[in-house]
Amino acid sequence: MTSLSDPRRNEALRRRPTMKNVADLAGVGVKTVSRVINREPHVSEETIARVRRAAEQLQYQPDMQAGNLRRADRRTDTLGLLVGSVANPFSAAVHRAVEDIALERHVAVFASSLDEDPERELSSVNAFLRRRVDGLILTTIQPSQAYLGAQLDRGIPIVFVDRRPNGIEADAVITENAEGATGAVEHLLALGHRRIAYLGDDEKIFTARERKRGYLDTLRRHGVAPEDRLIVDNLDDEAKASDAVARLLALDDPPTAIFSAQNLITLGVITSLRSAGASTRVALVGFDDVPMAAMLEPAITVVAQDPASIGEIAARRVFDRLDGLDEPARDFIVPTRLIVRGSGEIRPF
Repeated sequence: MTSLSDPRRNEALRRRPTMKNVADLAGVGVKTVSRVINREPHVSEETIARVRRAAEQLQYQPDMQAGNLRRADRRTDTLGLLVGSVANPFSAAVHRAVEDIALERHVAVFASSLDEDPERELSSVNAFLRRRVDGLILTTIQPSQAYLGAQLDRGIPIVFVDRRPNGIEADAVITENAEGATGAVEHLLALGHRRIAYLGDDEKIFTARERKRGYLDTLRRHGVAPEDRLIVDNLDDEAKASDAVARLLALDDPPTAIFSAQNLITLGVITSLRSAGASTRVALVGFDDVPMAAMLEPAITVVAQDPASIGEIAARRVFDRLDGLDEPARDFIVPTRLIVRGSGEIRPF
């Protein structure tokens, strides 16, 4: 048996330690070390403590890719997270919330950006599965997610965030998109606006369709006929949004208010309004908050989502499934709130 204070430990430290080094130092067999690392049953507490102490002294890091197939529960202590874009503040907040919950369980999170690319969705999900993640939290753009049915059948929990899946029954955590849009438009209508422009994201995206539906339904319910030339879809970056606003302001009868249905689009709207000197005469309500919104003049009124709650709910649902929860898939609806700051309270001239 090798003592934990044996000088031979120094030799092991000079090279990358192996499971055999840990076994020698702890005075047990390699199989026992493997059982401790993989949390298999029927190992005494004293042996577990000795193996862990040896592993810590040697700074041993197990090869999870090699070892996960041998674990009794086949867990890798990893999750795969696919978000819209890690550069988007909304996605970043979801990511952080998922990581915070995963950290409580000593689970690592692999994250990737969707960038609204169907092929990127498939490649990212396949990459996660090759790494044998224990669960998936996904924002998707493919027309159908039926390709994931086999993973659900194998017991891999999947929770969708921001958008409902198509083609399979699975848990989803989504915002009150149509309801939030309704609140924004009703706010502008109550101030006397009737020419309210809509600037939206790619119509293939579930959230974009829902927010546009809320905008259109609200106008019609209040007796205001939507005007096609005030509706601009498929804006996928700030520059396009800025150009769209410039065209709207050049109309003979321009809008007196704008409902921007996505945070990056809102940034483009702000740029264009300020450039045209119109930020104090055209009302603006954006869907989702934007950086420094409260610091601008006027400050930006928004329909705020709660990405932290979305990420937390999704992560806890995955872990509930991993812990054995067996109940039908369901939607978790996260409410929005209107934050009044000034830009949405400008009245029509």
